[in-house]
Amino acid sequence: MTADKPARRRRDPAARVEEIAAATERVIAEKGVEGLTHRAVAAVAGMPLGATTYHFASKDDLIEAALRRAVDRFALYLEQWRAANPRLDTEELVAALADSLLHAIVDDRNYNVLESELYLAALRRPALRPIADRYTRLSYDTLLHYTDPDTAAAAAAAMTGFSIQTVARGEPPTRREIETILRRILTPNPALSPSG
Repeated sequence: MTADKPARRRRDPAARVEEIAAATERVIAEKGVEGLTHRAVAAVAGMPLGATTYHFASKDDLIEAALRRAVDRFALYLEQWRAANPRLDTEELVAALADSLLHAIVDDRNYNVLESELYLAALRRPALRPIADRYTRLSYDTLLHYTDPDTAAAAAAAMTGFSIQTVARGEPPTRREIETILRRILTPNPALSPSG
């Protein structure tokens, strides 16, 4: 009588790709894009080096997967944020955006570092620009539900600027700084309107 062999575990390629992309994000958050290697990703993912190179031939492929994952996560966050804030007046919008931004740059600093690294990776990698553009467009599209196109563009740019400045200078802006700038951008100015 022979002992039953344990059932061989089938590998799920999609799950493995997700594990590798998640490990890529962790490596980038810790070491930056310049510190990203297949070997580092394999070590963080707890899998053989060959598994990462099989699914992602190059470092740029790893970066692209991580950027897509980050943008998809951001899209889901914004969808939930908008559902939770269906109608906001200017002051409520200023406060809600400040809350969201402070959470991202203070409470979730590693994620902010990761997003900044990935966003800036598109500077030298043209193939990543459409994905980075989607990231920017998501903020703009969300803000369009509360304000006009020019104001939405200005507020989205300001929020991206706050995020990148925080990573560069190492300390976040105060709530007062954020709210002052967002209030200036989001408050309608009759003198600038076509009829003013």
